[in-house]
Amino acid sequence: MGGPGARTEAGAAAVGAVGTAVLLAAAPAGRGRAMDAASVLPVLAAVPPGVLTGTTAATVVELADPLDPQTVLTRLRAAAASPGLLVVCLAGQLHLDRRQQLPHLALARTTPATLRYTALPWHWLAGELGVRPPGATTVVADLAADPDVWQRLTAAPGLLHLGPGPLLYGRVVPAPRRGEPTTPEYLRAWAELWRSGARLTPSAAHAEAAARAMTVAPAPEPVFLTPGLAPPPAPMPAWEPAPVPTTGPAPVPAAPPAPPVAFRPAPAPAPAPLTVTRPAPLPVTPPAPVPPGAGGPVAVDDPHPAILAAAMAGRHGEAATMAAAWEHEALRRHGPRSLEAVHWMEVRADLARLAGEPARSCELWLAAAESRLGLGQRTDDPDVEGAVDRAHHQWEQIGDPDRARALGPTLVGLRRRVPGRRPGALAALTRRMG
Repeated sequence: MGGPGARTEAGAAAVGAVGTAVLLAAAPAGRGRAMDAASVLPVLAAVPPGVLTGTTAATVVELADPLDPQTVLTRLRAAAASPGLLVVCLAGQLHLDRRQQLPHLALARTTPATLRYTALPWHWLAGELGVRPPGATTVVADLAADPDVWQRLTAAPGLLHLGPGPLLYGRVVPAPRRGEPTTPEYLRAWAELWRSGARLTPSAAHAEAAARAMTVAPAPEPVFLTPGLAPPPAPMPAWEPAPVPTTGPAPVPAAPPAPPVAFRPAPAPAPAPLTVTRPAPLPVTPPAPVPPGAGGPVAVDDPHPAILAAAMAGRHGEAATMAAAWEHEALRRHGPRSLEAVHWMEVRADLARLAGEPARSCELWLAAAESRLGLGQRTDDPDVEGAVDRAHHQWEQIGDPDRARALGPTLVGLRRRVPGRRPGALAALTRRMG
């Protein structure tokens, strides 16, 4: 099989370029391990890098039982920024954060009590991969799901949607309640097909791998994931980000959450979920449409109400995926140096705030401010000042000192260029930096 190359026009154009393969296998140590994820890495590592990606040359990034979600995010972000074809091979187990109702990929130090801080949120993966060009990214996942994720997945197959760009092929099995951990036989079958030299289409390889996995290790009621088709997005409407909390020049203590994002009240259909197939038919229900909001006319082409409704209901991964899909469409239609693309970057920044991820929100607001300045907007433009002020406020909410220190120099540099209308904001920031 020739890897993901030549799958679409975009993929075919990149076959001769250098590709990137990320091999990520993660599971908690000890009794919490539901899948022996790392057991598939030797088989994957034996596949020539160019065969994995379908390119003449490739870089392989291997992450075996990583400890820190920020480290994984950094490696994924670097891989997603590469211009060539990208293949992500993923083995592990999914757990649901019950506070935010978000699926997370457990890492080596993950426990039920530390899930939010030691596991990788699935929507981080969607956020990094979802904006890549269609046909340039393939994800092959072999996952064990805890009972909460399993229940959500069978009721809402879009739970693991990565956006319109990536091609996601996968198998999800319920985590065993006791006994030996399950093994990633589906991903192992993909590796064996790659090593055999068979030139199969991704759909054919998925079907063959699914059949082999069922033969080797018949899991109870596995769910198989294949790419779905999303309807073309409609024109992008106006957006108003959340207001910046006003603070004095002194260091700002942790403040109550800012008011919700001001979306225009109109419903819109979300991108289509993944196609989910099972060995036996099982009815699945896509997310229900968002009812029209009060206070304004209904505009069926406005996606913001659906995104906000998902975020406010705690479905932050779903909201982030929808926003990433619209950002991708803005990049495709208008290019990276466009106000439309900046708009959706700011939407994602506000969604990160709503999801309780101040570091991610700060990063995105910093990027939005830099982008606006790069487009020639003045340093005293209200939109530029607003982006820097929001980045500053989110930075003050970061609880991890290492993350705050890492983002501090960029924020200080922007504050020097964009002092804003808060007297003493730069002095307060430099005092906090110490």
